[in-house]
Amino acid sequence: MRERILAAASNLFQARGINATGVDTIVAEAGIAKMTLYNHFKTKEDLVLEVVTRRSREFAERISARLDKSVVDPTEKLYKLFDYVGEWLADPQCSGLPFLKASAEFPQPDNPVHQLSAELSQEFRDYITGLAREAGIREPEALGLQLTMLIEGAVLSEQLSKGSNALEHARQAARILIESAKR
Repeated sequence: MRERILAAASNLFQARGINATGVDTIVAEAGIAKMTLYNHFKTKEDLVLEVVTRRSREFAERISARLDKSVVDPTEKLYKLFDYVGEWLADPQCSGLPFLKASAEFPQPDNPVHQLSAELSQEFRDYITGLAREAGIREPEALGLQLTMLIEGAVLSEQLSKGSNALEHARQAARILIESAKR
């Protein structure tokens, strides 16, 4: 039942937004009683936190698994990262980075959804920084931040204007940054 609620909420949050989706809509979509939802999640916020966490981690795990499976050279992983983000963006089910969307709907820094979004964004940056460190980049934290900004910005640009080719421009900028950081 919990999975059914999460799936319904996730689909609705993607399609309508978090704040625009009420509990009654989630309950109707899941085909459950409101009490059933509250037996699994004390509040809508608890449900939102779990959906954002799951969807963000699914993205990160998908990218990581692709890189680990297909690329051995650490520097090549940095380049391929953009290919795999591109594949993810091309998926019709893709609706952007969940932590970015959630932080836009909950911009107050003390809001738990905003705080979680910041943590998930930091996890993604830490992952890219780790790839940079493995590649022997002289300032891995700087490159990790730069590549994260390029990816997050490109994903947002594609959300706002499908077919903007933003990821390709980000990939080109990344090549320059990676080559420069290797010196």
